[in-house]
Amino acid sequence: MLQIPLWKRIVILGLCALGLIGAAPNLFYDRVERHNDAVAAVERTKVETEQQTAAIDLWPSWLPSAIVNLGLDLRGGAHLLAEVQVADVYKQRMDAMWPEVRRALVSEAKVAVRRIKGAPDELRVEIDKPEAMEKAVEVVRGFSSPVVTLTGVGQNDLAIRTEGNQIVVTLSEAERVATDDRTMQQSLEIVRRRVDAAGTREPTIQRQGDDRILIEVPGIGSAAELKELIGTTAQLTFNQVIRRSANKDEPAGVGNVNYPSAEDEGVYYILDELPVVTGEELVDARPDFDQNGRPAVAFRFNTSGARKFGDYTAAHVGELFAIVLDGKVISAPQIRTHIGGGSGIITGTFTPEQTNNLAVLLRAGALPAKMEFLEERTVGPELGQDSIDAGRVAAIVGTVAVVFFMIASYGLFGVFAAVALGLNLSMMFAILSTMGATLTLPGIAGIVLTVGMAVDANVLVFERIKEELKTARGPARAIELGYEKAMSAIIDANLTTVIAALILFFLGSGPVKGFAVTLMIGLITSVFTAIFVTRLFVVTWFARKRPKTLVV
Repeated sequence: MLQIPLWKRIVILGLCALGLIGAAPNLFYDRVERHNDAVAAVERTKVETEQQTAAIDLWPSWLPSAIVNLGLDLRGGAHLLAEVQVADVYKQRMDAMWPEVRRALVSEAKVAVRRIKGAPDELRVEIDKPEAMEKAVEVVRGFSSPVVTLTGVGQNDLAIRTEGNQIVVTLSEAERVATDDRTMQQSLEIVRRRVDAAGTREPTIQRQGDDRILIEVPGIGSAAELKELIGTTAQLTFNQVIRRSANKDEPAGVGNVNYPSAEDEGVYYILDELPVVTGEELVDARPDFDQNGRPAVAFRFNTSGARKFGDYTAAHVGELFAIVLDGKVISAPQIRTHIGGGSGIITGTFTPEQTNNLAVLLRAGALPAKMEFLEERTVGPELGQDSIDAGRVAAIVGTVAVVFFMIASYGLFGVFAAVALGLNLSMMFAILSTMGATLTLPGIAGIVLTVGMAVDANVLVFERIKEELKTARGPARAIELGYEKAMSAIIDANLTTVIAALILFFLGSGPVKGFAVTLMIGLITSVFTAIFVTRLFVVTWFARKRPKTLVV
């Protein structure tokens, strides 16, 4: 019998209604986007301005507000290709080892040592007693540990050799590979945190090759602005002040460094090279104000950092304590009393915007190595709008052509297919909006392709109905058999395309993945509308009209 149960009708119509409601916000894109941005800003800052209130009122809060995000090629924004200087991490490891190695050799091997200048990625130590070389090497080997990777099983992280009366320490090859991988993962995570903290929408941040990161951020003003946001290393340290200086070339002495003041031009500080506490031990940083109402940054250490910070301030009351950011002393306050609890504020000649940016950088953490930007590109919003207009024209032309062909070929049934096509597109956009997907030009290509493929299932069904009518069966039986016998061909044709789309998704890059996602979603919704929605239309029409003959 040509019937559809009531529960199935309710489910089909309900899904169609959800598709229309979910896609509706995209018809008012600018208003909904401003509403969403204002809501997100209020939730982030806990403060609501008049402009934000006006923006929130642009869209009713009881309606869905999820929209499809526009990619870099549609919205405009910044594109960067950065190369991570992974070799910097080798030098940092060697520099960090030197104080401990020096103390161990002096106390355990009973030798006098000094560091000899060598390659940046090696620690070269000269000892005064060649006869103690064997003992010294044994002491240095105590600093090595197994490499924690599957490929480095059984290997140590340090390679140690001797050259005359010198001990040369470098990272082993297995440890270099593991270090490079950790450095890239940490760099990716920190870049992602910094970009996310700036409130940008759906950035693309992914690793390319061994030491490169691709960063695409829609909606940001320029590549220079993006570089300023993510390129700052933000290495924060708290160092003991040895003395102030007016000469940038004054020798700092062994174990010390000479850093300029970020506040006072011509002022320099001789600092102990080893920091008391580092930014890695920070657990929170936020914009604040000092006791005089000037912008500042409040910070808080973790347990170990709080202990070291408290012990140092208790033992050095009355001395200067330098707060160093990226090789510049941003503040050198005097320790007036013991600071317990592991919290304090960073003061300086900051603007409110600078304190907010500094807090973002400190919360995200320091980049493990510097980045060199190999490629940078700013995509203007005008180019993005041109792409949107071109995509819209292509979609409209394709849809009109398909609708015209279906109506011309199948009459009323073609009208049913055209309405189902509109529901298909609305369901696609509803799913993409719910997913928070980013739409790019390849994604638009996937939608346009879906428009052409969406009626394939309907063509198979309608042609099958024509064949069944030739066997002299009644119209009701012909419609029923047409849908039943076309089912296998519809599923087979779309399943093979879904497999191809899955391969594109898992093996392709960002733009190719966008095409694959829209294609897969479009295939699923088109099969649903062809098998269930058009059948509901046909069955409902047939039940009302009861035609004796059927013209398809």
